[in-house]
Amino acid sequence: MGDNRGRRIGVYPGTFDPITLGHMDIIRRGAKLVDKLVIGVTTNASKSPMFNLDERLEMVQRECAGLETEVEVVAFDALLMDFAAAQGAGVIIRGLRAVADFEYEYQMAGMNQQINDTVETVFLMADVSLQPIASRLVKEIALYGGPIHRFVSASVCEEVGERVRQMGRKGA
Repeated sequence: MGDNRGRRIGVYPGTFDPITLGHMDIIRRGAKLVDKLVIGVTTNASKSPMFNLDERLEMVQRECAGLETEVEVVAFDALLMDFAAAQGAGVIIRGLRAVADFEYEYQMAGMNQQINDTVETVFLMADVSLQPIASRLVKEIALYGGPIHRFVSASVCEEVGERVRQMGRKGA
């Protein structure tokens, strides 16, 4: 891993099910703010994932492979603040799309600050063209046979399409 002293480490957490162009926008921009960006891939118990954890880790690693900044993709199943501390992170990066995101993220940032006030939360506004993108909606559009190529990379589009076909065979 190496010595992280004096380095600014950030964590960008999410389920990334699947990783979207909106996620990649926040990753690219967030990576400019830190020396190392740790992308924490987690499972949200309230969401039913289309891809398992290993598939999502591989997908995120592949999508981030060409980035110039040091990026590490790590699975986690813990409190975000504990994960951030374990990574040596001083910054949590979160993307905002709309006012509804802000209300939720503002509350989470406040709770996280109560848990560990040495880690700052930085909010990045999603690029205007990417603001409507949400993994949940990408999956829903794909399940109904709609086009998702404007919301995800070509390789993720193929993976989602293949998964939808597999799910269709299971349900038949």
